[in-house]
Amino acid sequence: MCKKLLKLNNSILQGHLYILLATILIGGSFIAVENLAGLIDPFSLILLRFIVSAIILAPFVLTSKKNRAMIIPSLGKGAILSFFYAGFFVLQLVALETTTALNTGALYTLMPLLTALLSIFFFKDKISLRQYAIFFLAAISTCGVIFKGSLDLLLSFSLNNGDLVFFSSMFLMAFYSIFLKILQKDEKPIVMVFSILLGGSFWMAIILLVFDIPLNWHLVKGEFAINIAYLIVMTTLFTLYLYQKATVVLNPKIIMSYTYINPAVVAILVSILKDVNFGFKVWFFIIISCLVTVLLQYILHKEKKI
Repeated sequence: MCKKLLKLNNSILQGHLYILLATILIGGSFIAVENLAGLIDPFSLILLRFIVSAIILAPFVLTSKKNRAMIIPSLGKGAILSFFYAGFFVLQLVALETTTALNTGALYTLMPLLTALLSIFFFKDKISLRQYAIFFLAAISTCGVIFKGSLDLLLSFSLNNGDLVFFSSMFLMAFYSIFLKILQKDEKPIVMVFSILLGGSFWMAIILLVFDIPLNWHLVKGEFAINIAYLIVMTTLFTLYLYQKATVVLNPKIIMSYTYINPAVVAILVSILKDVNFGFKVWFFIIISCLVTVLLQYILHKEKKI
């Protein structure tokens, strides 16, 4: 009994480490995407990410007889999951045509609460008063990072049509996290990732064909190639794998709560990589958002009894 409990606790700890690493990698993707902005059409960029990631992963999947046997049965699940996953990116890109990264960053802080609310219907989860309080405190501290501790920036914040589109995309990401927990059974994470990449490539290819969007992949060279390589390997291939591994032992509400430290991670990476100096207020809110995220994890685990 003790050995089984210890093994479970170790698995849960590994799950948290997987999500923490994925969060850091996703933070780096914001910098890479900024460097690639305007180079090629975003839909073409996403298709390139999915296809190359699938090609890289293919030898590890296809050389194993057990893995090959799992591909066909998992394709349906991959198509469903990739619909939500790719759909999020599509709506995000559409939204950014009429809104700002500041607005989307502020709205994205609602993602953990949205996932928690949907989990009530799918998993019969309950949200205690303590959880609501921590969700609210986490959102406030995260907004402190996004708005750089400036009350003027916060007061000037307003919603537009692009924000409504982005809010819709958040439902897709929340459903992705929830259906990942529902659909993933005995499949190996590497096989599920491969199926999601194939499904995502399928959806992106349809969009490109319907709207007759050129690929223009020949423009990706030099420094741009380094940035796209990071997106392909780290934030498409590796991050998907980490999420698959973590979902086995953690529920969607716990996983999505790491969203609160995304702005903090981006701020830290920008400070290190681009030598940008942030004021005391920003660093204060970065520390608070990290501490609140840890507290939220503790409360979620304690009340979930996992």
